[in-house]
Amino acid sequence: MPYPRWLPLLLGYLQAVGPMSIDMYLPAFPAIEATYHAAPGAAQITLATWILGLSMGQLIQGSLADRYGRRAPLLMGTILYSVASAGCAMAPSIAWLAFWRFVAAFGGSASMIVPRAVVRDVSEGHAAAHMMSRLILILGVAPVLAPSLGGLLLNFANWRWIFWILTGYGAIGSLLAAFFLPDTLPESRRVRLHLASMIMRWRGIVMERTFVTHALMMSFSSFALFAYLGGTPTVFMVHFHLSTARFAIVFGMVAAVYVLCSQLNVLVTRRLGLSRTLTYVSTIYVTLTLITLGVTVSNSGGPVLMAVLLAITQGLTGFIAPTATVGALTRHAMHAGSASAVLGTMQFLIGCSSGFLIAWLTNGTALPMVGLMAFGAVCLKIADLCRPT
Repeated sequence: MPYPRWLPLLLGYLQAVGPMSIDMYLPAFPAIEATYHAAPGAAQITLATWILGLSMGQLIQGSLADRYGRRAPLLMGTILYSVASAGCAMAPSIAWLAFWRFVAAFGGSASMIVPRAVVRDVSEGHAAAHMMSRLILILGVAPVLAPSLGGLLLNFANWRWIFWILTGYGAIGSLLAAFFLPDTLPESRRVRLHLASMIMRWRGIVMERTFVTHALMMSFSSFALFAYLGGTPTVFMVHFHLSTARFAIVFGMVAAVYVLCSQLNVLVTRRLGLSRTLTYVSTIYVTLTLITLGVTVSNSGGPVLMAVLLAITQGLTGFIAPTATVGALTRHAMHAGSASAVLGTMQFLIGCSSGFLIAWLTNGTALPMVGLMAFGAVCLKIADLCRPT
């Protein structure tokens, strides 16, 4: 099915609501706790409710997208996200902030799963990998800009302004969905499901080997990514004593390599095919990650070597993420919304677990971060070896 050239950019903007909503407000945790006179670490509950709302919302939004088409659930979801983000900005207590974060995540989950379903609706195979890589061009920039924007805003404004900006982000997404997003699921392919049918459909999806192996590859690449995101400030600013400015350069370099690799993925998959790309890249990925672990354990590398190794390993996930996503949805054209929802739920539950582990294991060295990354890489390779040929 032909699609406008700007469609991947629109879908990337919508899907970036996830990293924008998490990364932008992380620097505000101390300020939030101070405002509500809460104990240190109390703001983490707002992150936990966000993840819970996102995980629950994706399953429901995926089924709605298969029943009512792609456009209506996405439009309603972005509107709900905007309203809830405004609720966050005006929350009178940390409990209300946590509640509104849950609601915002539930609505924002539509922006996380519907774009993937749209990609499956309009393309398949190499064309789908191409389109997914273009989404990541936008999605990969968000985790870089969001923390910096949040930190910059805190220098001259109250933390509540972060949520007003997110309110505007969601409102723009609503307008874009209303006026420009085509509904790529025709009436003839929409399905009416009751709860029991939905559960059976989810069960059928996770029992399908092609889906679950590709989904696990995607999820464990996210596991390694969240370990990197959670641990890299401690590694470079505490362990290696880099300044904030130099750390920002390192962080930006890694993100730039990731975005570059996601775009090179189009050329690689065209030459090698989706399956061989995953096989070769996952082998290189686990090898380099284990080398990084060896360098860390032996304490034989400085910040430059660590930055280079992290840039390469995280860059390789720019090949894995779009290709594994396409592979997971390949056999689920008739219910791409539900499959995308299950994929997103697995990705966030497995991926975000490393974020909590890194907070628990942090000891001022690079070992917790690199150890979790190595664990994710090994699990990713095991999933690759289990893929049907």
